[in-house]
Amino acid sequence: MNKQRWETRPLEIWGKAKELRAQWQRSINEAAERPGAMLAHGNTGEFDWSIGFDDLTVIEDNPVGAMMASKSDAFSRKCRLASEVRGWGREICGYVQNCWGSQFLGYEMDDGAFPFRDMSIPFPDPCDQHLKRGQQCMDLSPIPRWGADYPMYLGPLDPKREQAFIDHTVYCYLQIIDDIERIFDHKFDDEKMIGSLNILPALREQALRISRLMTHTPAPIGQKELYSFYTLGLLTKVDPKETLDFWTSFADEVQWRVDNHIAAVATERFRWMEAHPSPWNFLKYFRYMEKYGAVCIGSQYSHIISGPIELGEDGQFHHIQRKKPPEGQEIRTREDAFRHIFTEARGYRFKDDEYCRKWTITDFAKGFHVDGAIMPLWRGGVGCTLTRKEQGLRLSEMGVHVLHYEGSQPGDRTDLDERRFLDQLDTWMESLGLEKLEA
Repeated sequence: MNKQRWETRPLEIWGKAKELRAQWQRSINEAAERPGAMLAHGNTGEFDWSIGFDDLTVIEDNPVGAMMASKSDAFSRKCRLASEVRGWGREICGYVQNCWGSQFLGYEMDDGAFPFRDMSIPFPDPCDQHLKRGQQCMDLSPIPRWGADYPMYLGPLDPKREQAFIDHTVYCYLQIIDDIERIFDHKFDDEKMIGSLNILPALREQALRISRLMTHTPAPIGQKELYSFYTLGLLTKVDPKETLDFWTSFADEVQWRVDNHIAAVATERFRWMEAHPSPWNFLKYFRYMEKYGAVCIGSQYSHIISGPIELGEDGQFHHIQRKKPPEGQEIRTREDAFRHIFTEARGYRFKDDEYCRKWTITDFAKGFHVDGAIMPLWRGGVGCTLTRKEQGLRLSEMGVHVLHYEGSQPGDRTDLDERRFLDQLDTWMESLGLEKLEA
């Protein structure tokens, strides 16, 4: 048994992360009060609307709903009840229930007035409830709502079909921008958008550094730390340059921790992974697992800030070599910019090819040298559970010990039996011959 004890210490970048998150919240509050400003519900992942529209602030349900579940169980329960009495059942995503309920109540977790949206542009994601989120915002207010398409198919990559999908997606976004300009009389800044195209790839390079460094033993940070930062620049949009500076500093600090053997868990002797989000109201189970000397190195969900990555023959993670625009082709117009964005995005099919999802999780496990996997079977939010049992079987076949547990959804604690979950963890770890190192 490994009795090595590593040094631990808090992350110095933590204060800056809280500052950026607070900055995003202030931008929402200010936009809700400032005449002429626009608040939008939604998120596109690859593209930040606020870069092109200076007076636009985008609010995405996932980080807001997750924060509500984590910080105030009483308030999130009240919000879900406000949704349920209006006919929305428990099969609806918990993030959605929390945010819709706050909207129905008219106030937020801090008792401040709910910042009603001026438009809705929901994320066109394979998770079946993303587009539905935007409809409820529209039905209550009402407000303009757009829905871009995200065409998808299973099976081998077909270049002609992919090109048709790219053309259609570009058309959708150009149409949305034209409509916003016409309805709200706000001009889209093409030059600012084109000038920002290099920010996201540079940010992902720094995030990839962190993903690679987390394969080190001892792991310099764990999943709980990564969860504190991974939405910055992805779902919670702040100044692009400031965001890049943050991720560069974060990667530098993680590198320093590796060089000096600073660990996330002092007694690391067991490494485990997740698959998709944790129960936000019960993140203390990470600390509970640390009593066994177990560290969670994350999931494909939390490492998504790195962008499309794959395990190379050298055992290291690399960005997937996606299709690039022809060499020397200048990006001069907004259509050129969108074609550039979505040509790269379509080259990465982790989210839309479920066959691929079954297998990429095994590469993830190999790259991070995991011993086990704790995988939720959520009852709400189909995108969070699809192929989960098949993934578990494939991990088991390669020697990874798998534990499944059940619950409503990451943002909804209703059906998560916390006591039973802890009992499951104890039984699982003891069956692997591991006892608690601390009470």
